[in-house]
Amino acid sequence: MGLIQEFKDFAMRGNVVDLAVGVIMGAGFGKIVNSLVADVLMPPIGYLIGGVKFTDLKYKLPALPIPGTDQTLDPATINYGNFIQTSFDFLIIAICIFGLVKVMNTINKKPAAPSAPPEPTPTEKLLAEIRDQLKK
Repeated sequence: MGLIQEFKDFAMRGNVVDLAVGVIMGAGFGKIVNSLVADVLMPPIGYLIGGVKFTDLKYKLPALPIPGTDQTLDPATINYGNFIQTSFDFLIIAICIFGLVKVMNTINKKPAAPSAPPEPTPTEKLLAEIRDQLKK
C-alpha cells in the first residue's frame, strides 16, 4: 500500500497537476493555431502569390527504374510546402507565448522599493563642509 499512496501523493502534488493542465492546454492551443495558419492565414497568402496552396508545394525527385523490369518506382517528393506551413505555425505559437509571458511578467512585477540615497563620497563631504563654512 505504501507505493500506491506515494504515487498518489506525487500525482496530486500541485506542480504535477499544473504541468498536466499546461500540456493539455498547450495541445489545444496548438490545434487552434494550426487551424488559424492552415485555414485563415495561408489561403490569402497563397492567393496573393498566384493561387498557390502551400501544402501542395513539393519537389519531385526523378523516378528510378526497377532493375530487370520495365517498371519504375514512384518518385519521392520533398514536401517543402508543409515545412513552410509548419514554420508559420511555430512562428505564431512563439509570438503568442512571448506575448503571454510578457503580460504575465508585467502583472507579477513588483514595484521597486525606493532605495536609500547613496552615501556621499569624501570629496562631496569636503565640498559640503567648505560650503557650510562659506555660509557662516
